[in-house]
Amino acid sequence: MTGKIVILAALAVVAAVLLAGVVVMAIGGNASARWSNVLMRYRILAQAVALLVILLVVYFAAGH
Repeated sequence: MTGKIVILAALAVVAAVLLAGVVVMAIGGNASARWSNVLMRYRILAQAVALLVILLVVYFAAGH
């Protein structure tokens, strides 16, 4: 049960960063030019962490 919560939290962080990036692009102008690339980097980092969390949960759930 704890593993599912951790996975959902990691996926929620990825979704929040993705949504923030979409909102910034929709605003446009200076905000888009300044924050789009930064948010994309944070999204990639969040996705990598989420993947690592999923792999760790699966690994420990298998009884290793």
